Amino acid sequence: MIIETNGFQLFYEKRGDGDGEPLLLLHGGSGSGADWQHVFTAGDPDGFHLLIPDARGHGRSTNPSRTFTFRQAAVDAFALLDHLGIARVKTIGLSLGAKTLLHMATQQPERIDAMVLVSATPRFPAQAREAMAQLSVDAFDEAAWAAQRQRHVHGDDQIRTLFDTLRGLKDDPGDMAFTPPQLAAITARTLIVHGDRDPLYPVELALEMYRAIPAAALWVVPNAGHGPIFGALAAPFVETALAHLKGAGRI
Repeated sequence: MIIETNGFQLFYEKRGDGDGEPLLLLHGGSGSGADWQHVFTAGDPDGFHLLIPDARGHGRSTNPSRTFTFRQAAVDAFALLDHLGIARVKTIGLSLGAKTLLHMATQQPERIDAMVLVSATPRFPAQAREAMAQLSVDAFDEAAWAAQRQRHVHGDDQIRTLFDTLRGLKDDPGDMAFTPPQLAAITARTLIVHGDRDPLYPVELALEMYRAIPAAALWVVPNAGHGPIFGALAAPFVETALAHLKGAGRI
């Protein structure tokens, strides 16, 4: 389904139990909502009504402005919730999606009941900015282009623009600059999931968020890198994340 909002076309899927609680799933950078099928490998979770958007410029969503900020991504997500008449939501965000959730949970704290932040960060450390500087389609071979074209359906210009905008995020000092007092305004029950070998965001940044967010729990995944929720890690993640969202989680 597509809605016109904030100057672009936002694509989203609705799946799962129509009578269940709304669960918003926000994918990672250069990904799409379809990526969640590789996390929920056993099928859609019981008791939830899934809302799965493609972020601005990703997947089947457009981006005429050719710009991207996490702050705007949060506004876009709220526009989707408003369109659907959803006042309060539970949510999981991965990397780009998790950073979007930090903005959502500080812009309108009352609307986020519980959330799971996977590979989030309050700011971009030097190693992340260095990695972002390397984001480019110039090194793509035919296989890489084919994979990107399957994921992002609006043509090569969309893909080039997407990687240009993601690379440019390193140059915005204000978009990801959360201080402990700002994080302390978050009221959502929060589970922070972080690989102890994340090459972009050191685990100290996860600990900083854990200490600042009042109702937070921290799960440091051993021997794991960025986005530790795929492959063999998918099943334990789903079990723990859903328990947290349902209010039964204990770390």
